[in-house]
Amino acid sequence: MSANKKQFGVWMDSHSAVVVGRENTDSGEFVILGTAKVSSEGNSSENAANNAEKGGLQKLYKEITAYMQNVDELHVTGTGTAQEQFIKYLAGTPQYKNAVTKESTSNKMSDEKLLEYVAAQFN
Repeated sequence: MSANKKQFGVWMDSHSAVVVGRENTDSGEFVILGTAKVSSEGNSSENAANNAEKGGLQKLYKEITAYMQNVDELHVTGTGTAQEQFIKYLAGTPQYKNAVTKESTSNKMSDEKLLEYVAAQFN
């Protein structure tokens, strides 16, 4: 285990995310820090729906990063391509561009399983 590294895990899809981090920022057990969700609003056109989805994802990313300050290492998992897009977003954000990011694909899991999964990624 890396001492004093700020390690986080995120399970996400294109609609929601669960953010995991250490109890004391850089030490202690992994705990659920919070959740984020895209609010879906009805749209009259496909173009408006597409723009709303992109805006919704940006909002989701901002909600996720609000839980993660000064990230050293991050493991992003989830379904589809949401995690790849999130990692690209982080790479383009000065505060996160030096974070070591890894990704994997996984189905939704219980909070307990997610905590175990993230802990295993950093051992």
